[in-house]
Amino acid sequence: MNPIVYHIASGQAFFTGVALIILAALLSLREHRLARRLMVLSFLLGVIAAAVSSTPLPWWLYGIMGVVTLVWLCSGFVKKSRRAAAYAVIGVWLVGLLLEVPSHLTPGVKPAASRSLTVIGDSVTAGLGDEATETWPRILERTHGIAVQDLSHVGDTVSAARKRVMETEIESPLVLLEIGGNDLLGSTTTAQFEKNLDALLSELTSPGRQLVMLELPLPPFYHEFGRIQRALARKHGVKLVPKRVFLSIIAGGGATLDSIHLSQAGHQNMAEVVWQILAPAYSTD
Repeated sequence: MNPIVYHIASGQAFFTGVALIILAALLSLREHRLARRLMVLSFLLGVIAAAVSSTPLPWWLYGIMGVVTLVWLCSGFVKKSRRAAAYAVIGVWLVGLLLEVPSHLTPGVKPAASRSLTVIGDSVTAGLGDEATETWPRILERTHGIAVQDLSHVGDTVSAARKRVMETEIESPLVLLEIGGNDLLGSTTTAQFEKNLDALLSELTSPGRQLVMLELPLPPFYHEFGRIQRALARKHGVKLVPKRVFLSIIAGGGATLDSIHLSQAGHQNMAEVVWQILAPAYSTD
């Protein structure tokens, strides 16, 4: 995977953007012509990086950040207010950065009541129908002695996955969701995505059951899908795995067949990464 694409889709571009905007604010305090030119360049690159990262911070926060930044830009014509405005920009963007950091930390899971796991996914999990390919749920089952109920299916959207769940009895104390990519890249609207994901998580939520969901890597300007996924994860107590985790798998050499669907090596890598996340749930057995 192209390093720039990875940097953007993983959300790490937001941190780069914040750093560049803060640098621009500091450079604005200098009177040298070179510093002023570097300030403009740093600011433009920072805004672009933050925007294309699709970081799903609340819109009200983006509004405040935008207003404060605009005031700072206008203050360049008023020397007395320039310093205060620059510090305000630094402060508000640091707040955004600090609010985003927790979403990039891998969540922990609690011990499960049994060595069983239900997996809900699309073709990234189910594979493309090649019988010679051992998918990552099957690898987990074989290598770690876990009974895996695999409900993944090629082409599934969140809505289709919910129908599959409603038709199936799920008894596993731990459910992993790798779903939503076909909604993101297809014709599903954000309103439909929110409704369907809320219904799916409601269907799965049960006392004593843990839900773990892979965060969707987002193309530029797809903030709303990420905002919905994070909000519903909080609502239903779902542990959301940062999108960089999945991206780190498909970014590996030979891990995919077409930049998205996993090769046999990709399924092996996926199984290893997923096990690192889920292993604490089964360590007491």
